[in-house]
Amino acid sequence: MAAITVADLKQDHEVGVYLACSTEYLCRLGFTEHGGRHATLVSERARRILAELGYGERDCELAAIAGYLHDIANLVNRYNHGGTGAVMAYGILSRFGMAPEEIALVVSAIGNHEEERGNAINHVASALIIADKSDVHRSRVTHTDFAKFEIHDRVNYAAEDSRLNIDREAGEITLELAIDTAICPVMEYFEIFLARMVMCRRAADFLSSRFGLVINGNRLL
Repeated sequence: MAAITVADLKQDHEVGVYLACSTEYLCRLGFTEHGGRHATLVSERARRILAELGYGERDCELAAIAGYLHDIANLVNRYNHGGTGAVMAYGILSRFGMAPEEIALVVSAIGNHEEERGNAINHVASALIIADKSDVHRSRVTHTDFAKFEIHDRVNYAAEDSRLNIDREAGEITLELAIDTAICPVMEYFEIFLARMVMCRRAADFLSSRFGLVINGNRLL
């Protein structure tokens, strides 16, 4: 069985087309960016979460793979893109010759990353959930027409800085945000991200850690 890496996926034409289409189609619907930038950031964060918590190199690579592929099904439909994406990822990873044991971890993580129906069922899924939900930043907004901003645009555009800190010794995973409250009040962040933060807390629990949230220097979770 082949030891597939994120580098292999980044060079794959099929994966590249799916990520590009996901961004293009969601932009037309007014969503924030879900393509190559988001995939790369989530992939790197998922890998770092497991690495800094002491997991093995291959587990870290599988988390990175799940992070890179988790949103490819947005080209099909935003609804249940986790479940559809898991099926799509299965086909891609099978084509690469990945071992079934590894495919199982990756597709289960992808299928469980949506807050509406997902759960922290294993370490790869837990890392993916935290990495995905912590991507809040101005660079995710795909247009700059303030007149057309809705709440997701405002919250992301207001996030001037976003950092995920992992402290293994303290058992803490903390998301630190700097939000320009002249663009949106902190309450608007919780309007759309409360369920995601609860999901992050459960994922951190699975990883034997606590999840924390700090906004503008104030600890809120």
